[in-house]
Amino acid sequence: MLAIGANLRAPIVGAAPVLIMIQNTFGLTAAQAGILTTLPLLAFAAISPISPLIARAYGLERALFAALFLIASGLVVRSLGPVSCLYLGTWVIGSGIAIGNVLLPSLTKRDFPHKAPALTGACAAATATAAAATSATVVPLANLPGWGWPPALAAPIVFPFAAILLWLPQLARHTTPSQDTRPGLSGGRIWSSALAWQVTMYMGTNSLMYYVLVSWLASMLTAFGFSAAQAGTLQGLMQIAAVLPGFLLAPLVGRMKDQSGLAVATAALMALGVFGFLLAPAWSAAWAMSFGAGSGAGLVLALMFMSLRVDTARRAAALSGMSQSVGYFLAAFGPPLAGKTHDISGSWSIPLAACLVLAAAMAGFGALAGRALQIGAAAAKPAA
Repeated sequence: MLAIGANLRAPIVGAAPVLIMIQNTFGLTAAQAGILTTLPLLAFAAISPISPLIARAYGLERALFAALFLIASGLVVRSLGPVSCLYLGTWVIGSGIAIGNVLLPSLTKRDFPHKAPALTGACAAATATAAAATSATVVPLANLPGWGWPPALAAPIVFPFAAILLWLPQLARHTTPSQDTRPGLSGGRIWSSALAWQVTMYMGTNSLMYYVLVSWLASMLTAFGFSAAQAGTLQGLMQIAAVLPGFLLAPLVGRMKDQSGLAVATAALMALGVFGFLLAPAWSAAWAMSFGAGSGAGLVLALMFMSLRVDTARRAAALSGMSQSVGYFLAAFGPPLAGKTHDISGSWSIPLAACLVLAAAMAGFGALAGRALQIGAAAAKPAA
């Protein structure tokens, strides 16, 4: 499960540090380059709602295996060279990650119901660690003699290959999904639940800010005077900072019924990072760590909410599908809009200011989503 988690960001964030190289190769505008981050998010929005159906038809373990295969295939296609393959491979990668994003929390709720927060935190830490390693190494790999950005973008294929090898025994042990993973009437209740929408919008605003920064941080830092290698290293630092919350939040959340304060704090950390980039870019290392820690903690909490705010694995799958479908659909607009705004204004100030507004909204949604309630509990009583 940790190996699967390592695949859920690294293939996407690896493109950002070499985005300028890709733009120069194909003559892309900032808005066109931003589509490389938008495509996976649109795939998340399109594939997330049907992921439980895939698990129902083929089995939870086989569906996760298919997700890993799609990620590996997309990495190969993306690095073949033509711009069409660049976009097609990116979509395939996003489709595989979408299935993994939705089904991994359901598997956690099914097989480890009493350890869901701890395991969710560990999986999120694996996700952030792989993303950090990819961000920090992609530029040095691209600069190796005879390499360039295409093979550097394919390097994260080690993660799905390793996960596939580790996951093979699960195909023999489990061939059908748990009854709780099957979609049913709970899906309708999820979509009409105010609490479900609060969880969804908390994740959506977090993801929107995160993917704007992931897409354009390297370009922003280059504009601030950093070299491409330094920008890639700082982006890796942002990813590394996202690792620690996965270990710290699990024991905290396990002892807390109400996580509203934690959710607001994650938004505050992200806002601090954005504010720092605006006012004191020379201290970008500190701001990258602040933003990374906030976004990493926000992701962990959002994933935990998908288990904590429901009473069954069925509803966990439904809430996960809803949160990731709507949340990532919103996030998909961020990178191209930020790029287009920069093309028009010639500055990154407006996109960063917009992120401050989003941080305030994230704090509000987090305060509501963190309350000790459960969807499906009688009269919305506090969760035990």
